Amino acid sequence: MLPTIRSDEYLYAIPKFDLDKDDIKDFMNELSGFHEQFADCFQRSESREHFLKYMAGQFSDLERKSIEPIALAVIDGNVRALQRFVSDAPWDEENMIRKYRSLVNEDLGSPDGALIFDETGFVKKGQDSIGVARQYCGTIGKVDNCQVGVLAAYVSEYGYALVDKQLFIPQQWFTDDYLERRKKNKLPADTVFRTKPELAAQMLGAISSEKLLPFKYVLADALYGTSPEFIAAVEALPDKTYFVQVPKNTLCWLKQPMTITKTYRWGGKLRTKTLLADTDSKPLAVEELAHNINDYFWYRRTVSEGTKGPIVYEFTRRRVILSDAGLPNKTVWLLIRRTLGDDPQYSYFISNASSSTRLKTLVWLSGLRWAIEQCFEETKSELGMDHYEVRKYPGWHHHILTCMLAHFFLWHLKIRLGKKSIVYYAVAA
Repeated sequence: MLPTIRSDEYLYAIPKFDLDKDDIKDFMNELSGFHEQFADCFQRSESREHFLKYMAGQFSDLERKSIEPIALAVIDGNVRALQRFVSDAPWDEENMIRKYRSLVNEDLGSPDGALIFDETGFVKKGQDSIGVARQYCGTIGKVDNCQVGVLAAYVSEYGYALVDKQLFIPQQWFTDDYLERRKKNKLPADTVFRTKPELAAQMLGAISSEKLLPFKYVLADALYGTSPEFIAAVEALPDKTYFVQVPKNTLCWLKQPMTITKTYRWGGKLRTKTLLADTDSKPLAVEELAHNINDYFWYRRTVSEGTKGPIVYEFTRRRVILSDAGLPNKTVWLLIRRTLGDDPQYSYFISNASSSTRLKTLVWLSGLRWAIEQCFEETKSELGMDHYEVRKYPGWHHHILTCMLAHFFLWHLKIRLGKKSIVYYAVAA
């Protein structure tokens, strides 16, 4: 579903990718030009040739875009050579990522750009692939045997692209039982367990310190919105605004509760602790708050056009003080979204946007996460991002990076050709 924006209500619209094969006269020649920019990232000419062939295979009409079908389809393809290239050959990934983000900035960069963090699952059979485990897979909406990648996307008024990736390695993989599998799959020896929000925070820090991509906003779903590490990583960056989803049991106050500091002695030492001055001043869940807000304060907004007509939600917002272990913490905006009808469904978001921020800006931010969903959809359906059969840690990163570059290459062609497009907006689930 690709909806229509009301351009007078939002900071900018997200363009739709609408490039057609007929728009490109000499596709392979342009792809070769794109690849030349990464020539110094490979030690051997054979690797540079394999890189071009592998990406060309991703753009093909093959039903299954894994290594073997690609190698058999491209001119002078060799299955084993291509397998070694993807899984074992040295790539200067750090240099590739730096070059790539510079290209993204050239075409998509904007001071009002946003970074979006989310994870996507890859269903796998067997237990040998790096990081595979029975875990929640958002792609199919249930727990299954899969790998999970945490990815970052960039979106602006010019388009959207994936700009970083990390493979989530479940904690069980760091036990002695998995020692041989870690070695076999070439997991770097210094790798330590990190949660998905910690991986996202690590990527955020790297992108920010690199200073290649300008951005103002950071968006994520509730998994990251409830992570102190992720929120702290955003708050450590000057002039950045986060907008994250939170669960319905998030606790808050509408007014700042009074606190008192008490002194007591423990273990022979004088200590202090902070308590609520009024023990009856308990925080309330955002779900309870939402159900008690009078209809007068809800604003109805048409946010998209579906096949069955306009998609409409109602929004309201409040300045709230979040509860941390029963004590008041930071003051944030709480945006509440609900569906229409007799049994409305609610969603909750918080943001450190300034107190002067208007409702329309928060409503607009609630829809930007659509861009990373489009990245996942387009790279999987068009470029075979979930078709890979590599098992090793380097192979996973090489494959995903190639998909990221291939997806951006198509956006570059659209922008280079100056192809006009209808603009779109959506609200993330």
